[in-house]
Amino acid sequence: MENHAIIESFSEFKDEKNIDRVTLMAFIEESFRNQLKKKYGTDDNFDVIVNPDKGDLEIWRNRIIVADGEVEDENMEIELKEALKIEPDFEVGEEVSEEVKLIDLGRRFVLAFRQNLVSRIQEHDNGELFKRYKDMEGEIIAGEVHHVRHREIIIYDDEQNELILPKSEMIPEKDFFRKGDTVRSVVSRVDFKGTKPVVILSRTDPRFLEKLFEQEIPEVFDGLIVVKEVVRVPGEKAKVAVESYDDRIDPVGACVGMKGSRIHGIVRELRNENIDVINYTANTQLFIQRALSPAKITNLTINEEDKRVDVFLKPDQVSLAIGRGGHNIRLAGKLTGYEIDVYRDDEEDEDVELTEFGDEIEDWIIDELKAIGCDTAKSVLKLSVEDLVSRTDLEEETIQEVRKVLNQEFED
Repeated sequence: MENHAIIESFSEFKDEKNIDRVTLMAFIEESFRNQLKKKYGTDDNFDVIVNPDKGDLEIWRNRIIVADGEVEDENMEIELKEALKIEPDFEVGEEVSEEVKLIDLGRRFVLAFRQNLVSRIQEHDNGELFKRYKDMEGEIIAGEVHHVRHREIIIYDDEQNELILPKSEMIPEKDFFRKGDTVRSVVSRVDFKGTKPVVILSRTDPRFLEKLFEQEIPEVFDGLIVVKEVVRVPGEKAKVAVESYDDRIDPVGACVGMKGSRIHGIVRELRNENIDVINYTANTQLFIQRALSPAKITNLTINEEDKRVDVFLKPDQVSLAIGRGGHNIRLAGKLTGYEIDVYRDDEEDEDVELTEFGDEIEDWIIDELKAIGCDTAKSVLKLSVEDLVSRTDLEEETIQEVRKVLNQEFED
C-alpha cells in the first residue's frame, strides 16, 4: 500500500471529527515523527513532506555515506555499496536522501502511528470542546436527554457531545425528565476529568433565570432593561432587580407584561417558581423596602458598619415580610446585601385614649381635641403645635402643656 492510500484511509477522522484537511495533515506529520523518534531515537535526519491538497505524504531519510563495513549507526549512516545502488556516482562523506514507504516500516509501525494519530485527534477534540463550552459558561443551552441515572441525567447537544445535569442542579422535587425530553439549562462550569472535559449544566443557577429574562423579554435582550441582581430558592421563590436605561420604559411592567403574559413562560419553565420583579435603586433604604415586597414597612434603621438593618412593620405585615419558609426575608437579604431583622411595630397597641388623662387635662380641652379627630395621645403628638393651634380654639400655651402631659406618659 502506497503512502497516498494509507493517508486516504485516515480521512474517516476528518469526516467523523469535523477536522479540516490542513489540521489533519499537521496531526499526521506530528504523529509520524513521534513514531520515528520511538523507532530510531530521533527524527532529525528525516524530511516529512505533507501535501494537504493531494492528501499525500513523502518521507525521506538522510544518511551520510561511510566506507563499507564502517557503519556504526544504521539510521544515520549508509555503506558506500548501498549508496551506489541509489546513485552510481556517490562518494564517501556525501549525504544521500532515500524515500521511505510507510509499508516498509512494518505493520506494527503503521498501527502505532494510527493509534498516536487517534490520540492526537481526540486531544484536539477535547481541547476544542473545552474551549467552546468554557466560552459558553452562564449561557443557556438546549439538549436532548439521552440517559437518566440516579444522580444525574446525560444530555446530548446538537453535535452529540455529552453534557451532564446533576440532580443537585435540578429544581428540587419538580424537575423530572425522561429519555428523549428536550431540556433547557445553563452551562454552569467546565471541568477536566483526566484528559476529558466534563460540561456541567444547571437549572438552579441564578444565571439561568437571568438568561431566561434575556430570551423572553425583548427590552432585556436589546439592553434597554438591565437585570441588576438575581437571587433564588429554586422552585419556590426568586427576586429579580431590574433597571431601565430609558425613562419611558417601566422596567417592572415590561418584564411582567400585561396580566403577567411575559413572565408566565419563565415561571412555567422554572416549575411555577414565584418571581418578584422589583425596581432597582441606589437608594439603600428604598431598595430594602422594595426587596421586602409585598410587605409594607413602617420604619427601618440601617447599620452600615455591620451591614444590618432593623425593619419595623405592623403586626399584619410581619408574616408577609418573612414569607413562607422564611424565603422572602432571606432572599431580600441576599438581594440587598444586608442582614435583615424584623420587629413588630406595636405603636398603635401602646396608644392611650385621651379620656384616660381626665385627671390632668380638663374635659373641655379633651373635647376640643376630639372634635378635630384626635381621640388618642399619639394622634395628638403626631400633629405639630402650629397645626393644633390653627385647627382648634386652644392657646399655644395650653397645647404645650397638653403635649408635655402626653409625652410623660410614654416616657414613663
